[in-house]
Amino acid sequence: MTTGLYTPKPGAAPLPRMIAAQAVLETKMLLRNGEQLLLTVIIPTLLLALFSTVDIIDTGAGEAVDFLAPGILALAVMSTAFTGQAIATGFERRYGVLKRLASSPLPRWGLMTAKTLSVLVTEVLQVVLLTVIAFALGWSPHGNPFAVLLLLVLGTAAFSGLGLLMAGTLKAEATLAAANLVFLLLLVGGGVIVPLDKFPDAAQSVLGLLPISALSDGLRDVLQHGAGMPWADLGILAVWAVVALGAAGKFFRWE
Repeated sequence: MTTGLYTPKPGAAPLPRMIAAQAVLETKMLLRNGEQLLLTVIIPTLLLALFSTVDIIDTGAGEAVDFLAPGILALAVMSTAFTGQAIATGFERRYGVLKRLASSPLPRWGLMTAKTLSVLVTEVLQVVLLTVIAFALGWSPHGNPFAVLLLLVLGTAAFSGLGLLMAGTLKAEATLAAANLVFLLLLVGGGVIVPLDKFPDAAQSVLGLLPISALSDGLRDVLQHGAGMPWADLGILAVWAVVALGAAGKFFRWE
């Protein structure tokens, strides 16, 4: 009996291919989830369209969409990297999905990398959609594109770390409640729709240190006011990213 042309060659696929395959799967699962789609796409879109066309909140001089668009972009990042990822990962941990994936040839850091790539792909789709809608509403952005990209990347890292930290330490039901509560609180008090200068001075100093405030203010400084590199906001986001990702790596429980 001669050896055939299709000799089995057991073994794991190359690591980049495994990460890419897992990232594609994570992205498909996220986009097929109706609740996540509502949180990451529909809510930011409705908020942008509503508050840009109806004079409900005083956004200062200029067109309302010029103030709102950067904040809604920041909200989109938070909804995907923090709220959506925390809830999805929390329930994957509860149902034992993470435990089974951790025993596969894909290393744990590779799984987290795939999840991060999935978040980035979703954010690109969000940014494109919201940008098109904002342009249709009369948005006139200007500023340094590299500064915008750096803000979005650091914001994603900060919120992703916070989401994974929450999902890896709390029970799934607690993560669901806490993630949605934080989303609502930061939507109101993070400078997304309501300017921070509408709050008392003492509250402004605290709220300005939040990652959503740093991201929305940084994007607004660049895209609305044409500022250069917003180093203060970038510094706040960098600190949040380092602390959150470090804590998530240390305290995340897979079971």
